[in-house]
Amino acid sequence: MSGEAPSETPSASGGGKAGSVIRFALNTAAGAIPFAGGLLAAGANARSEHEQAGVNDFLKHWLEMLAAEMKEKERTILEITARIDMHDQKTAERIKSPEYQSLLRKAFRDWAGTESEEKRKLVRNLLSNAAGSTLASDDVIKLFLEWIRDYSELHFAVIGTVYNNAGITRGDVWQKLGREPVPEDSSDADLFKLMFRDLNTGGIVRQHRETDYAGNFIAKPHRKGSPLPKGSQRTMKSAFDDDEQYEITSLGEQFVHYAMTDVPPKIEFHAGSAEAPKQRTDS
Repeated sequence: MSGEAPSETPSASGGGKAGSVIRFALNTAAGAIPFAGGLLAAGANARSEHEQAGVNDFLKHWLEMLAAEMKEKERTILEITARIDMHDQKTAERIKSPEYQSLLRKAFRDWAGTESEEKRKLVRNLLSNAAGSTLASDDVIKLFLEWIRDYSELHFAVIGTVYNNAGITRGDVWQKLGREPVPEDSSDADLFKLMFRDLNTGGIVRQHRETDYAGNFIAKPHRKGSPLPKGSQRTMKSAFDDDEQYEITSLGEQFVHYAMTDVPPKIEFHAGSAEAPKQRTDS
């Protein structure tokens, strides 16, 4: 008798009942994940036609990946529940509302947690804060979910750096991120400029602007470049420019509040325990 524990994922290459189970799982997965439907259906047909076993092995690994994703979502839901104050009537009504349920469906349909643990935590924080805070509308929360899906962890590192250092320059941001100097024509420099362009276009960070007493932005005076010495050439603005200052926008501040600020757990969950969740009490 072998001492190895049986695999939780059934073999995709077995026959009989095992083959029927795999077929059912494939059809279920195809229905649950539209973008994978064609691939899984093609794999099921390949198996029925006794095609190469490599396809079955690929499908087996695909199912394992789907199972891992479901575990991530389950863990996230438990962590959100642990951070919500269920004793607050407004919060309890909020999480039952169609609007909040729509946020949950969007978050788990466009699941970004698979990419990294950091993004999973951003989704968790966003949904936890959205349950108990009304600073931002649900339309803004949906936009934040799209940012988490589309932007990289380096984008979020830049957001955090600008948020904590109002008036910082791109050169200072690069240094605070702990990056080594690179040439202006390098791919790293191009990527850094692209990130600032993404965040600027997305309305998250902007160049520092003066405002009047009513909060209106004051246009910068046009400055003519000074004449160059004879024989010298004018160069493009550096990706690591130390002149232009950047700051976070109001929309960016709300994103930091909702997605980059963790809510302390109010309930303790014990994995694998049948006991009811324990309410935290402050000593």
